[in-house]
Amino acid sequence: MTSYYPPISYIVPPSEDGWLLKTILQKRMDVSRKLLSRLKMTDLGITLNGERVYISVKVSSGDEVQIRMEEETSEDIMPQPIPFEILYEDGHLLVVSKAAGMIVHPTHGHYTETLANGVVHYWAEKGERVRFRPVHRLDQETSGVLVIAKNPYSHQHISEQMIAGTVDKRYTAFVHGVPALPSGDIDGPIDRDPLEPHRRIVTPDGYPSLTRYEVKEVYGSAASLVELKLESGRTHQIRVHMGSVGCPLIGDGMYRHPLYGQAAGGRTEALSPGEERRAGEPAVTAGAAALSPGAAARLAQIAELDAAIPRQALHAVRLAFRHPVTHAELVFEAPLPPDMALLQEKLRQSAR
Repeated sequence: MTSYYPPISYIVPPSEDGWLLKTILQKRMDVSRKLLSRLKMTDLGITLNGERVYISVKVSSGDEVQIRMEEETSEDIMPQPIPFEILYEDGHLLVVSKAAGMIVHPTHGHYTETLANGVVHYWAEKGERVRFRPVHRLDQETSGVLVIAKNPYSHQHISEQMIAGTVDKRYTAFVHGVPALPSGDIDGPIDRDPLEPHRRIVTPDGYPSLTRYEVKEVYGSAASLVELKLESGRTHQIRVHMGSVGCPLIGDGMYRHPLYGQAAGGRTEALSPGEERRAGEPAVTAGAAALSPGAAARLAQIAELDAAIPRQALHAVRLAFRHPVTHAELVFEAPLPPDMALLQEKLRQSAR
């Protein structure tokens, strides 16, 4: 026997009397063609006043249209009792605050200990049959707000909002130096680095990418706190864009300050993929003697800050979007995690 999630309903208003059911589904309930095809294949996928009908029938004022999606599970994800912070949950969405260091979804070489493993276990313990559907991703070392859809309809609707640019995604980052302007746009196309495919670079032939930033706090000339809003969603976008304007993220082992490269004779000295630097471990400064005294002092300052946090200082602080079913405006915020709060205090003390 087929099991379904609770139905999503729509009452036909007088202004839509006589419309085709198909039109109601596509224009008023915003059911995608792909989902519509799936719904038509199940007994209770589409009903009109509780009865299964063809989508070519006409509706009347006051009719109740309902769609029901089959329950699904992530059979390829092993449930594990991994703790995670829940910001919000209902029958359609799960919003969490992801911890730094946690991978969102199992990948090659990382099949366990991911957020997905923890969420699947959590749902199983509640007796819910739900497939893990993250609407967007955060880098492993980026913390903050993440939304997970609990059915195809919710995933479709929030994804469409993201494509349309109506989702408000804001990040907080601590960066080396201070941007030239207190606020502005970084409009730089991004693509893979042909020499190091796991990295991204700003290149004229890349994909259009736009990041808006605003400086929120300045710590002398050494560093600053910036709030960033993404208008596109490229891999490593914030890290690449801030580096392109001379303000790379503190603690970022992949997109390091260019002074490291100068000290190493032109080599970037980036950490290898998956390699981690422990908090308090000095960054590579061999060759700093080749720099001018001022540049060498600046590099020492940069290395000290990079050693103060074991990951890039980037946090998804805010996410706002419309609920896919109720259409209510939802706003979720996550405060700075402990490691970034400690970094902020260190920066404030050093700037006094």
